[in-house]
Amino acid sequence: MDLRLRMDASLFGVFLHPMQQFPSMSSRHRAAISFAGAICSLAAVACGGSQTASAPARQAEAEYDMAREVFYRGDWRVALDHARRSVALDPQNAKALYFVSVVHAAFCLGDEGLSAPDCKIAEAELYARRSVDADAKLKDAKNLLGQILILRGQNQEAMTVLKPLTEDPSYIASHLAWGNYGWAQVQLGDYDGAIRSLSQAVVQPKFCVGYFRLGVAYSKKGDLPHAGESFTRAIEVDSPDCKAMQQAWQSRGEVREQSQDLRGALSDFKRCTDLGPKTPSGVACSARAVSLRARVTTEST
Repeated sequence: MDLRLRMDASLFGVFLHPMQQFPSMSSRHRAAISFAGAICSLAAVACGGSQTASAPARQAEAEYDMAREVFYRGDWRVALDHARRSVALDPQNAKALYFVSVVHAAFCLGDEGLSAPDCKIAEAELYARRSVDADAKLKDAKNLLGQILILRGQNQEAMTVLKPLTEDPSYIASHLAWGNYGWAQVQLGDYDGAIRSLSQAVVQPKFCVGYFRLGVAYSKKGDLPHAGESFTRAIEVDSPDCKAMQQAWQSRGEVREQSQDLRGALSDFKRCTDLGPKTPSGVACSARAVSLRARVTTEST
């Protein structure tokens, strides 16, 4: 998850909506594409095709490859159709089951979250579990399942699923598992535990979602200096996704405002608004910017 930020989501959360790598697309498309890229980018075994297979299996692989191709173009419904056809041809194809889950989860990543008309989070969970059942070695599927459980508010179960991944030295994306595990701890109010876990996540220095979540944990604990530092680290990662992480700009602005750095806060709220004035974060940032602008002007006179 650099992810194209392999996310929470947090998932992306989720899933945050920190992925805005594709400026020509809607924020919903960018978030979903980043989410899927994140959970596949470091696990070639989970995302690549098979070189030798029977005719039905080859056809299933072709459908799977087509699903991924059209998904990254932003055509989710067509992607879901191809992914489901892949599963119909090969019901034990863990990769295809996994990708059906990815596409279902993508519909839940917009501003409406789980209330979006096309969001079927129960289906996302079902296919993630089927993927894990089909191939227990598909670790990205377990990480995805953990992310989905967090989205559904099942944080304790998510931690049970994710914990073995954080302890598995063979999992090359363990920082993602730590990021999700720590995010579940944040949801449960265990901020000290979350800080320890998320500090493990950002051992991968380009994991800006991890830095964002670490900032949230510090902010919840009332440690504004470390919160501000973590949000800064998130948006300073050399990636268009990270620099366009709207919630990180909003959160740093809030920390700066609480710390009486009004000019810095105003700058952050302006940047947050510019990234998407109609999103929930953009609307909130715009309102804060208006209020702060008046205060800054008054203090300057």
